[in-house]
Amino acid sequence: MLTQNVFDLDGAKECERIGDWLRQALRRDLHRHGIVVALSGGVDSSVCAALAARALGVGKVLALLLPERDSSPHSTRLGRLVAEQLGIEWILQDITPALEAIGCYSRRDEAIRAVLPDYAADWKSKIAIRGGLEGRINHFVLVVETPAGAVREQRLGPREYLQIVAATSYKQRLRKAIEYFHADRLHYAVLGTPNRLEYDQGFFVKNGDGAADLKPIAHLYKTQVYALARFLGLPEEICAAQPTTDTYSMTQGQDEFYFGLPYADMDLALWGHDHGLPAAELGRALGMEPQQAELVYRDIERKRGTTAYLHASPRLAAPDLGG
Repeated sequence: MLTQNVFDLDGAKECERIGDWLRQALRRDLHRHGIVVALSGGVDSSVCAALAARALGVGKVLALLLPERDSSPHSTRLGRLVAEQLGIEWILQDITPALEAIGCYSRRDEAIRAVLPDYAADWKSKIAIRGGLEGRINHFVLVVETPAGAVREQRLGPREYLQIVAATSYKQRLRKAIEYFHADRLHYAVLGTPNRLEYDQGFFVKNGDGAADLKPIAHLYKTQVYALARFLGLPEEICAAQPTTDTYSMTQGQDEFYFGLPYADMDLALWGHDHGLPAAELGRALGMEPQQAELVYRDIERKRGTTAYLHASPRLAAPDLGG
């Protein structure tokens, strides 16, 4: 029977293997002296920072804490906690003023008001996904919360959805620009932090958090990343925290925004899909009917198809250019 045991790994061997790869890729392929990593306060970036410090030494890793006004203060605190525990240098930079200057918040709010005209600046908001796991086409809804705590939900049309996402993606792209500034001035490489689930399903912003020189955990399921966090001795708050996007002003889990299922279930679904397990077996593992499990498989395939462009290199008019 399909169980979480499929994600068992030897922490010591995996850390050593990734460490060897990091050292070789950094020096042989990239010819860089160290690593820049943005710490979000989540398990993925924390594990990446720990792996880099372990492989290269603490003096070769720079951590960046890059909050903005919608970020949870809790995330910044956890990022700093990890950096200090690892003994690596860290820099804190609030990116709110820059995001305001380029229209991140105003463009987002403009789109929200097209759906909810009475939306005010002191309201909170987020986007949630619906439909795919019920056999329908995925669609998104806007969720808002007033200062009095009243919550409202409204289905988003394509134009408003795309503008909200485009405006919000300023956050990831600006952070990446700052990461590369520090990487260039230090002659370092930028470390990307997606796990296998995020990388496979396109849960990243192109030229934002999807941009990096090295991605050391893109082959690891989220479940395995948590296991490495414990092996590496990261703070219990990191090891026990549930994944969030920390992008919208309302608290938002990755499952409600994108995946539709908790990460542990999505890990099993992706593993089962990639190993050719029948939907019925996945259904038994997740406690759902085979028809529902088949919808999960279809949603995995649909996301792979719709986000394939995120992985694509620029198209060249002369494919043999430079070769």
